[in-house]
Amino acid sequence: MMTFNKIAIGMIGLFLILTVFGTGPWYYLLLSIAQLVFVPLTLHLIGKREQGFFRILRYAAIAGLIAVFLLEMTQRTHWDAVLALFYLAFTVLVACYGAKRLLQRGFARFEEFMIDIGCMYLAIGGAWYFASVVQMETGFSPILTWLTGIHFHYASFLLPVFAGFLGRLKQNRFYKMAGIAILLAPILVAVGISFAVMLEFLGVILYMIGIYSLIILAWKTSFSRPLQAWLVRLSFSALGISILFSLCYAFGNMTGMFYVTIDFMLRFHGVMNGVLFAMAGLIGWMINCPDAHAGHRSFPVSWIRGERVIGEKILADTKTEHTYNGLVDSMDIYEPQIEGEKLPNSVIDFYENTNEYRLFSQVKWHGWFKPFAWIYQHISKRMRQLNLPFSAKEVEMTGKITSVSETVDGRTKPRAWLRKVNEETVFVAIYSFHEGEGRTYMNIALPLPGSTMMGILALQNKHGNLQLTSKQQKDAPQAGIYLAVGRQVIKLPLEETFVVGEEQDSSLRATHKMHIFSIPFLTIDYRIVHKVVG
Repeated sequence: MMTFNKIAIGMIGLFLILTVFGTGPWYYLLLSIAQLVFVPLTLHLIGKREQGFFRILRYAAIAGLIAVFLLEMTQRTHWDAVLALFYLAFTVLVACYGAKRLLQRGFARFEEFMIDIGCMYLAIGGAWYFASVVQMETGFSPILTWLTGIHFHYASFLLPVFAGFLGRLKQNRFYKMAGIAILLAPILVAVGISFAVMLEFLGVILYMIGIYSLIILAWKTSFSRPLQAWLVRLSFSALGISILFSLCYAFGNMTGMFYVTIDFMLRFHGVMNGVLFAMAGLIGWMINCPDAHAGHRSFPVSWIRGERVIGEKILADTKTEHTYNGLVDSMDIYEPQIEGEKLPNSVIDFYENTNEYRLFSQVKWHGWFKPFAWIYQHISKRMRQLNLPFSAKEVEMTGKITSVSETVDGRTKPRAWLRKVNEETVFVAIYSFHEGEGRTYMNIALPLPGSTMMGILALQNKHGNLQLTSKQQKDAPQAGIYLAVGRQVIKLPLEETFVVGEEQDSSLRATHKMHIFSIPFLTIDYRIVHKVVG
């Protein structure tokens, strides 16, 4: 802690020297204080418990901050481009750090996703700062180039990070909406400035939706200390006032009726964001920054990785002499979570004796996703994996259960379920199970080129129907759909739910629903009948 305090005092000292001896206009200090104080201290809050890559980032930060200090202390020199490049390299490393956090955690925990994207956006701010220093031709005036750089330091880095910290303490149903608005707004504003002022105006509206939602959430959040509560609330509230002037400025760009000038924006909007939003917010979060919620990644992952073509080829070197007739040996392993209203014997028998059943499916792509499904079909046919029909006509899926070597797969009693439509491979899924967090999960691996997609499903008895879902719940924190690439396990923004039940004629029906970012894109209806013997 003592070392960090010394570094923090040093950064603040460098900024104070700039305020007295700096060579640039006074408003350049608005970006300088972000670069020398706000950005590094905020990064410390994000990665204060981390080592490894973050240690490299600390050294890069020192080089980048010294470069900024020298640039602002001197007139134009031949070394300006080199010094600006040092700072740009630092922001690129911050973006890599954000990407690394995202890859390690996946799309779980939206508040952490906000922080990750904020780190990635900082590199855009570094690029615009570099363009401003070297006087690169960007198609904009020098002041607008510089203002874009400052925008990506405050509104695109500090705001998502502060919103992420707030989300660690409290979330409501509007939090994700606010976060999505804040993450999309910078891109919309940038595109609007370049191509259509109407988009810039809409981007500011998005910012307003996100900011005012965060203000309401901040006032409803309980903080550990009263001073922190008032500083954080002041920070977001100040942004709520300053964004109104951004709206007036964007409206002026759209209509030609200017009520707010750039000079006014620098004096009022810039100072309010720099002092009240950034400084008050940073001090507030430094008083007690909440820790990130721990992730749950302790489940076993299949060691099998696919090549360019999957199909039956993936099973060639994994088979054993052992044979399996069903996806599980006994459904008893999922007790007591499937207790309750008695499950039909036919549902249990299907999972224990899968080879004895015929499967008829009807694939229904949702309308908005059909163009993507049509394009993907050309890939899946060659890959021979996840190769679903584009047509909604009912077809029979033929298949079989085959054994897979534990020494090759790495999980308990793995077995592959190969499914085909008209002799064309549709699915190759390798089933297993594992225990964790007080329950047993169905652990399914779908090999893909150079990777494996893992479906961790929680089983539940829903009014006499069997439900298998990847949706995370309090009693099923490991559930989810993940992508395993090398040693990295990434949580994907996908959700799936199976519901299997018995019909009056003793046949089975099942519904498989898929969502991406909580938006439904695929539904498969299954009709399952016992094979006729003889």
